[in-house]
Amino acid sequence: MLELAILGFLAEGPLRGHALRRRIARLTGYVRPVSDGTLYPAINRLARAGLLERNPEPGAGAGRYVLALTPAGREEMLRRLRTPAEHEITDFTRFLVVLAFLSLLPDTAEQHAVLRRRLAFLEEPASFFAADDDGESGGGRPLRAEEVDDPYRRGMLLTARATSRAERAWLREVLGGATGEGRVKGPAD
Repeated sequence: MLELAILGFLAEGPLRGHALRRRIARLTGYVRPVSDGTLYPAINRLARAGLLERNPEPGAGAGRYVLALTPAGREEMLRRLRTPAEHEITDFTRFLVVLAFLSLLPDTAEQHAVLRRRLAFLEEPASFFAADDDGESGGGRPLRAEEVDDPYRRGMLLTARATSRAERAWLREVLGGATGEGRVKGPAD
């Protein structure tokens, strides 16, 4: 997630390290803060891999540099956007990072393929809590909010349901609408 955010923001143009950190913090910091101890090692890994370069900042003192994406870095960013890992599709915050840079993919069909993966995930029955056949909490059937007595857990489920509904509606809109059973039109339709 962090490396994709670095590559994505640098694809928009060169940045100083502290400006990059601020952008990443705005994107993910409210749920996953980014410390210098995390950011700068990631920058170093990407630089060693030839995906970004450090250029001296004109007029600044020693040790001041601007980060820029290399052609290899752009290709790596596009590869990660085309084929996000499963956890980048299923984890909401990680998916937001993918979504923040998805428009950098030049092919709409590739963008839509990623969105279809997210929609397929959201359409699977899920819950934070499950019940066995005897109604006890466990690894069985996902519980619905109406089946949970604890008001805070019910609140979690109601919030997740509303968020999922809103996201699915948006995805269907972007992908061109739904057909009969809520399925998104695919290339074969």
